[in-house]
Amino acid sequence: MNENIKTTELAPMQDNNKIYRILSLDGGGSKGFYTLGVLREIEGLINRPLCEHFDLVFGTSTGAIIAALIGLGYSVTDIYDLYKRYVPSIMKARSPKQKSAALSELANQIFQDKKFDQFKTDIGIVAVKWNIETPMIFKNNIYLSYGRLGTFSPGFGCTISDAVQASCSAFPFFLRKTVTTSEGDVIELADGGYCANNPTLYAIAAATMALKIERKNLRVVNVGVGQYPEPTPSLFMRLIKKALLGVQLLQKTMEINTQSMEKLREILYNDIPTIRISDSFETSDMATSFLEYDLDKLNLLHQSGRESYAKCERSLQEILLQ
Repeated sequence: MNENIKTTELAPMQDNNKIYRILSLDGGGSKGFYTLGVLREIEGLINRPLCEHFDLVFGTSTGAIIAALIGLGYSVTDIYDLYKRYVPSIMKARSPKQKSAALSELANQIFQDKKFDQFKTDIGIVAVKWNIETPMIFKNNIYLSYGRLGTFSPGFGCTISDAVQASCSAFPFFLRKTVTTSEGDVIELADGGYCANNPTLYAIAAATMALKIERKNLRVVNVGVGQYPEPTPSLFMRLIKKALLGVQLLQKTMEINTQSMEKLREILYNDIPTIRISDSFETSDMATSFLEYDLDKLNLLHQSGRESYAKCERSLQEILLQ
């Protein structure tokens, strides 16, 4: 895609009969293992890479990592292998600086210097401008832009690595991420979960308002990370009560945000066929947080995601295979 493209058109011409499919992925740190369990089954259902079936993929935080990899053509199995290899070590790091350094190393290794013109499908990665408290959504398609079409640059000229790190910067457990745009703006960013931990509402708005897709032609799949009992804190966390309260507060904030966005979607877009997959679990063996690093527990989340998919398979067939 040409980063210098300029246009006065509001949106491309749309085929009034074409179904437009959206995949929206919640934030939730390590709990993205659940998301990958669901997506593994969806990929099996459609029998091709997700980037070839979904027209637009939106992601926040861990959902941004998964969305970016999907957008580059990775299979869900390959993404799962990367998560198993790297996520536990990132979450096990003690300090915010160490966590951010481990995340940066992973992102730079996987995404290298790739930019947003290399995605195979339309993409949206959600972050927050920390100082002015507004969303910053990295997109690759000029037609997804609500304004400033004349100066549009895919991903604001940033690398995919920088955008993903920004979306995952769950302050204060990770450092905030500073990026420099193609316009030379230096912006301090934090986790997109502060504004849209469930980015579905943003994705639908982009499709209907920016792309001018008719609502009757939209089909939406929103995959969450599940809801779990709080784990018993370790001795280390009990000794550092402030850190423990911080984890609980941030997780509660993200969950409230997620549910609020879902309620708004139901009110504003209840006519658009949408399937949300994100079950609640109550047994003690499922207790976990977004900072989980026990691989056995994370594999259990992955299995639970696959089981959650099974409950929705018939409905998913109706909206994904028609």
